[in-house]
Amino acid sequence: MTRDGIAGAMATVKISKQQILTALNAAMTLGNSLLRVMSDATSGLAHLVLRYIDWLAKQIMPDTAETEWLDRHGTLWLTNADGTRGRKSSEFASGTVTVTGTQGMIVPAAATLSTDEISFETLTAVTVSGAGSDVGVRALDPGAIGNLIVGAVLHFDTAIAGVDGEAVAKDDFQGGADTETDDDLRMRVLERIQQPPMGGSQEDYVHWALEVSGVTRAWAEANAMGVGTVSIRFMMDIIRANNNGVPLDEDVLMVAEWIDAKRPVAVKDCFTVAPIPFPIDMHVSGLATDNAETRASIESEMREMFLEQSFPGATIYRSWVDSAISNAMGEAHHELQFETVAAPTPGHLPILGSIIYAGA
Repeated sequence: MTRDGIAGAMATVKISKQQILTALNAAMTLGNSLLRVMSDATSGLAHLVLRYIDWLAKQIMPDTAETEWLDRHGTLWLTNADGTRGRKSSEFASGTVTVTGTQGMIVPAAATLSTDEISFETLTAVTVSGAGSDVGVRALDPGAIGNLIVGAVLHFDTAIAGVDGEAVAKDDFQGGADTETDDDLRMRVLERIQQPPMGGSQEDYVHWALEVSGVTRAWAEANAMGVGTVSIRFMMDIIRANNNGVPLDEDVLMVAEWIDAKRPVAVKDCFTVAPIPFPIDMHVSGLATDNAETRASIESEMREMFLEQSFPGATIYRSWVDSAISNAMGEAHHELQFETVAAPTPGHLPILGSIIYAGA
């Protein structure tokens, strides 16, 4: 091919390329063109992939992980006192009811009773006496919903000859706890990562106490009872809600046994005790809207404040109380008769007492 022929061919190619680009640019402006559809599909796919990567990055970190992934982090990092790993499981409530009826009639073991929300079963057989007989019962479903108050009425699911159809709770039912929440599990995972086991440091005792089912808060104090001693105090805000969250003697024994199995043998003395409740009363007046809903919201906010700020030996500041009341739904303004108060001893735990309302 001559030089002129080659130049002519190249010119033809150049023109053809320009025509193609012009055609493509024109095609991109058409909503139903193949190129426009392929571009939209590709960009949409890339957008979804990038969003998935962004979501996945959050799951890799326990402070932003969602429930399923948070459970995975918990399983990797946490061992509980009952041998399980990760999230602490729910617990069954139990208590005592009084059954009445014809003297000498027998209520068998495993007889079921129910409220409108949950069922229970008797733990043993009992013979009805003239004044009524007491029998222990346990919830058939776990959860805090089984924590009934004294005087609650339960109904037998199946009639028992000679036995009245209703039984009455003799005491407060306790022990029922919901499955550990995401927030509580996340807190334990982060504390385990940020404060790794140190063979018996002060924080280790807190972690060991929190490993026991039902324990929601714990504090450790070194040398409180002399050099080489450790004191542990803890709360069970859910399963002992009817006792202001203060653990019972059997709870203290259970936590003490677990800590004794974990702590260094070189510790001189280890004291596991329940905090001494220190109720603090509040006087509130001047509410713009003083009704049941506003008062309930104020109480809820106050309890939340005590959960976050209170610890054995703590000082409760007036500003905290004012802030909690101001956060309540329906509150526009208020007057508060309260002065900053400190717990009398390192063993006393400030808790919410009575909220006394007065007119404006």
